[in-house]
Amino acid sequence: MVRPFLLPLHPLLPVCRGIAWALLALALLGPAALRAAPVEVMALGSDGKPLPETVIFLESSEAKAAAKPTGATEMQQIERRFVPRVLVVVPGTEVRFPNRDRVRHHVYSLSPAKTFELKLYAGTPANPVLFDKPGVAVLGCNIHDNMVGWVVVVETPYHAVAPATGVAKLPDVPPGRYRLRVWHAGLPPGTPATDTPFEVPAGGARTQVKLPLTASAL
Repeated sequence: MVRPFLLPLHPLLPVCRGIAWALLALALLGPAALRAAPVEVMALGSDGKPLPETVIFLESSEAKAAAKPTGATEMQQIERRFVPRVLVVVPGTEVRFPNRDRVRHHVYSLSPAKTFELKLYAGTPANPVLFDKPGVAVLGCNIHDNMVGWVVVVETPYHAVAPATGVAKLPDVPPGRYRLRVWHAGLPPGTPATDTPFEVPAGGARTQVKLPLTASAL
């Protein structure tokens, strides 16, 4: 019987196939995904010190088209506080408000961006709240007047809230021209986010912004 002639498999063949599939996946994501790079924005107060909880976001027509809800998110109530105190979402995002305290809360917002009311409850309400248009919703509790939180709805996936260091990190931003928007809850009510032209090169960018606030006064 004549045996068929078989070529031996090269040991690197599985590796090559893996690389080929990875390159194909990147190609399908498009050129913008291949060039996406990090953007870091240092938020400072008027005293030059870091300004935590500053909201940073980049707007453009392309960013608006890319802003898609990623599923339900949460703003908890812990020790009679909203956690996180500032939450940023895109339009169409559903937000749950689980109560982790032993006392009941009555969460509400009268803001034009979103008006809603979750009457006195414990645990997690069955239905999340849909934030369907851009703007800032100020939240409160009818039982505990000291409780306040903010849900900021932006039409872009490129957003972040500055931590204690003041450095907001936006990890995957395609290069291009944007409007750099900056907002903080400490600004006078109704104050819009600052608006500055901003260009992101292929290698990413770093910048800093200053607001007429001081962390010690907040």
